[in-house]
Amino acid sequence: MKCPVCGDDCVQDAHELIEQQATIFAPCPRCKGRTLNKQKPPADMAIARPCECNKRFIDDVFSHMYAIMVEEGVLSSADPLHAVGMPLVHPGFAMMQPPYLPPRSLVLLSPNVTKPCANRLFAEVPEVRGVIKSNEAVPGLSDIDFDGIPDTYTLLAGCDVRANIFATQNEKVVIYKQQSVMHIEFPRGYDPKIIWVGTRVRQVRPKIFVDACAGPGTLGIIAGLYDIPHVILNDAWYAAAFWSAFNLRVNREHLNFEELRMHATYDEMRARPVLKTPEKIAETQGGTQYFEVYQGDCHELYTVLPKDVDLSVIDLFEKKDTEKVNAFMEAWKARVGGEVFIP
Repeated sequence: MKCPVCGDDCVQDAHELIEQQATIFAPCPRCKGRTLNKQKPPADMAIARPCECNKRFIDDVFSHMYAIMVEEGVLSSADPLHAVGMPLVHPGFAMMQPPYLPPRSLVLLSPNVTKPCANRLFAEVPEVRGVIKSNEAVPGLSDIDFDGIPDTYTLLAGCDVRANIFATQNEKVVIYKQQSVMHIEFPRGYDPKIIWVGTRVRQVRPKIFVDACAGPGTLGIIAGLYDIPHVILNDAWYAAAFWSAFNLRVNREHLNFEELRMHATYDEMRARPVLKTPEKIAETQGGTQYFEVYQGDCHELYTVLPKDVDLSVIDLFEKKDTEKVNAFMEAWKARVGGEVFIP
């Protein structure tokens, strides 16, 4: 499928990534890798070349990036290896061993990287998929009141679209996102939110399920695996709403619809990044399940919801403000009805 960020064919259907999961980061019999101390500088600047299988151990990849960052003046030769930044592999899933990386499988987040350095990393390190300049903020919406424009990181080189593979009690689910504009989430193998959604869906057996703060669509899509006839996903942040819709298409083999119809492009949604009044940006056609995706403030979502919602999940990013959370939950119950839970 065409990537909405870089325009290349760097996104795949769910089954294509899932079929690769067992081997994509596994070494071949000829692979060799150096395990390096991340708290110290590399002992030397020697660049380890990829194996015949075209993979390289992650520590060797980091050592290569370290050498370039020192040459560019981004790091000093006294900095520890971990100063290179945070690695996000593509696809992400719970692993027992450090990965051997194939080409274009690593998105790097670094607070220190510059544009010229990022260009070199992308051009000279074959494993690098994208380079992001990060900061102390968390990308995406984090305020329960949804006021203002959220913080984002800056993509400096390559493409920062990557996927996570989540295990569920049914099928595995693949969730793509653009990492510079959405918060970091990585599968742990045991994901309580996923388990809780499955438990509540089996208990209630809803005909209409609402994921009011959907992010990239993980919980709403997992609910859809239980053959719920009508699933509604919503998020006020443009990137979350778009990727919710996109991920329906990615996982369509395990959902019962024939076609996804988009009502807005990524660029159109980026031009109005946060919406208060809910606007339908995608819906499915055909099959026995109907999915709708909205972009809008969850406080206002009740204005477009059907009257007989059975079950809603409210995965608010910031749950510490209990007074606001409780007020929101009470308002939701009064306006929407049905059962509602926070995972």
